[in-house]
Amino acid sequence: MKTLLAALALFAGFICTTHAQSQSEIGISGHVGTTGVGAHMSVPVAPNVNVRLGLGYLGYNYKGSTNGLAYDLDLKANTYDALMDWYPTQGSSFRVTGGLTYNANRINARGRPNAAGQYVIQGRLYNASDIGSVNGKVDFNKVAPYLGIGWGRQLKDEKGWSFSTDIGVLFQGSPKTSLSTSGCSAPAAVCNQFASDIARENAAFQSEVKKFKLYPVLRIGVSYKF
Repeated sequence: MKTLLAALALFAGFICTTHAQSQSEIGISGHVGTTGVGAHMSVPVAPNVNVRLGLGYLGYNYKGSTNGLAYDLDLKANTYDALMDWYPTQGSSFRVTGGLTYNANRINARGRPNAAGQYVIQGRLYNASDIGSVNGKVDFNKVAPYLGIGWGRQLKDEKGWSFSTDIGVLFQGSPKTSLSTSGCSAPAAVCNQFASDIARENAAFQSEVKKFKLYPVLRIGVSYKF
């Protein structure tokens, strides 16, 4: 993480230096979308090429389940972007974007008992009052490539307000899951069986969240060129 943040800081310094030397324009944008609420700063570095640095944050709660166990899931999407926009056509707002993201996305999970107050794990019923709690987390690669398209004003255009859009994919890698239990007050044999079933349940949990290997990015925003 420290290495990547240092690299992003150097990249930001390069952008600022390039901007100062060229006395070029600068653009600021705010956006909302699947990466949450965020902002970007853009500067031109070559004809038809802009560079953007930005961030986004999203918190989202939802429910999920495997074949047996139900979960309350808490998605925290936290990203820091270093992106390059290429405008293939002179004067067009269409752009192709690529870059790297520091990816702090994660999912926290908590097992949810059924209406009878029981967990259903690996076909077995366990009383939540005896077994305690089931907690888990999902982590992703911290460095994630980004590729997408979008529309936004080229910085060489006249000053003022404009709309922007990003449509792309964040390649955040295969999810890494872990499940754990705490507070089991049942007999030792039951607690041991429960722990064994939780270990097998982790494989089913990982299968459930594998769809997040590719994180869809859709952002709309408002930009201003100074």
